[in-house]
Amino acid sequence: MKIAVLVLDGVFDTGLATVLDTLTTANDLAGLLGHPGPRFDISIVGVRPAVRSAQLLGVPVGTVEECPAPDWVIVPAIGIKMPEPLQRALGRDDVAEAAAALRAWAARGTRIAAACVGTFLLAESGLLDQHEATTTWWLTPLFRQRYPSVRLDSSRMLVTSGPFVTAGAALGHIDMALWLIRQVSPELAALVARYLVVDARPSQSAYAISDHLAHADPLVERFDRWARQRLDRGFKLDEAAQELATSKRTLARRIRDVLGKTPVSYVQDLRIEQAVHLLKTSSTSVEAIAGMVGYADGVTLRALLRRRLGKGIREIRSA
Repeated sequence: MKIAVLVLDGVFDTGLATVLDTLTTANDLAGLLGHPGPRFDISIVGVRPAVRSAQLLGVPVGTVEECPAPDWVIVPAIGIKMPEPLQRALGRDDVAEAAAALRAWAARGTRIAAACVGTFLLAESGLLDQHEATTTWWLTPLFRQRYPSVRLDSSRMLVTSGPFVTAGAALGHIDMALWLIRQVSPELAALVARYLVVDARPSQSAYAISDHLAHADPLVERFDRWARQRLDRGFKLDEAAQELATSKRTLARRIRDVLGKTPVSYVQDLRIEQAVHLLKTSSTSVEAIAGMVGYADGVTLRALLRRRLGKGIREIRSA
């Protein structure tokens, strides 16, 4: 499999290294499974002759023209974490040139994978329009605002849609690389994951900080504060809208635009978040915690934790 890794100035060091190390480890281990020889032919390319990483390390790159027809192009993140600097960076000339290169590759049938902030670079090309995708959880509001035609599900760590694969925050790079290896050999991917001591992370929800996302919009922030103060009580949208001096429709729309979910779903997230915190930091019984976060009994809480986080009470308490 021929893979081109497209790097821009300020590339996220960990993201780039993770992709390269995971794929080269697969090459090293292939022989153990009776498949000698490299399985992944990897090239690092750029739209500029000189590239420095976010930590100011020089990255040796070839030109885009030297990789006219790779099987896959991987777009790692650039090392920018906050919305305002990222918006400025997305206006750079090299970003526009990279987007043009991605469109040209896609037109030739090349498949494209992007992780973390790299998903923004792929979205800038327009190729993700009408496709499902994920992105860095804390940049979800900006992604939704900037690319409304992309069907975003930032709760997932990895999303495949047509010829595109997108992965979530930071170490989502390793999930993406393992997914690529799995397309060649599930057995090899499992072996690489064992050597690198990587656990499955199907969801970003367990890592997302709801309060951080809510700060992206004043009305949503007020709703978040109101909801947190009454988690032990039943939730009614009418009551929330009245308390916040807005309409139900406006409140629901703003929460959907910023958080990508309904008010009821968000309140459930807050309840789960608080329940997990209490389970980890106190010896309070499951039944008591269930009542403190608005659930009728511990059975309901146990079922929700297992369904939403893939973890049971014992696993959470021992974490």
